[in-house]
Amino acid sequence: MDTNTEEHVIEVTDLRRVYGGGFEAVRGISFHVDRGEIFALLGTNGAGKTSTVELLEGLARPDGGRVTVLGHDPHSDRAAVRPRTGVMLQEGGFPSELTVTETARMWAGCVSGARPIGEALSLVGLTRRAGVRVKQLSGGERRRLDLALALLGDPEVLFLDEPTTGLDAEGRRDTWDLVRTLRDSGTTVLLTTHYLEEAENLADRLAILHEGRIAAAGTPAEVTAAQPSRITFRLPEGYFIGDLPPLAELGVSDHETEGRLVRLRTPELQRTATALLVWAERAGVALHGLDVRSASLEEAFLGIAREASRKSAESDANSGTGTGRDTDAEVAA
Repeated sequence: MDTNTEEHVIEVTDLRRVYGGGFEAVRGISFHVDRGEIFALLGTNGAGKTSTVELLEGLARPDGGRVTVLGHDPHSDRAAVRPRTGVMLQEGGFPSELTVTETARMWAGCVSGARPIGEALSLVGLTRRAGVRVKQLSGGERRRLDLALALLGDPEVLFLDEPTTGLDAEGRRDTWDLVRTLRDSGTTVLLTTHYLEEAENLADRLAILHEGRIAAAGTPAEVTAAQPSRITFRLPEGYFIGDLPPLAELGVSDHETEGRLVRLRTPELQRTATALLVWAERAGVALHGLDVRSASLEEAFLGIAREASRKSAESDANSGTGTGRDTDAEVAA
């Protein structure tokens, strides 16, 4: 099969990973990543992100299910997969006494068809630091070096594990621009990140993991659309929440008040906002501090995590078992 024409560069089917003692860190997940796509794996600590990525990178064999990268098993066919992938770990662990150029040169010796070292350093903005020892780099500069080394082989598939940790705002934006450029040139990118803004800005699609399972998946817009939007305002003097039209008729699913401050949540943002503004116009009042917005990915993430935890707790209560997952999961994943 010509893997260059494959639509799914990464294919994961019912993937499982079990650690000593029988703890299942990855519990039968399935997803795919298309060629030239940025795909983000999100989740709280212990959700199974790192365990999943290690299986995709071929660092371990799955305990169940199947994973292919570029049409090959990344573990058993490692020789076929590794030269075509780049990996940026959370911590590179480079020799502190080597300079940036020496480190890149050492790494290039392990890469087939490495791009020029100067080009790799230029891509991540380290040209002026080429002669500096690794121990003298800032945390953000070390992350840039991690990324430069991942790009040395001009990979078809790039794994990025928390790529902007330690970077300042400018460095984070520069990295985002670089990742988008790589995507636009055909590189397939799978990243994990704790920065939900990063996933919202970069990812074409994403999956949210919770306790080893996929709790939600889709484009950032699709995932956030499943969560209620929010309208916030202050009631005019002399008015109370009961003076508003019936909230159910406004499409409001939940509300809370704090003094004169009102927060409405609705799955029908346009309908609710329009009805509220029509009421205010007819009443001849101004809604001060009016803030109307769709759910952010952060709100969606937190809502999904809470709902998944609630369902898990109910399931455990019904079965009469305790989980003990949180501690084990943080160690395992």
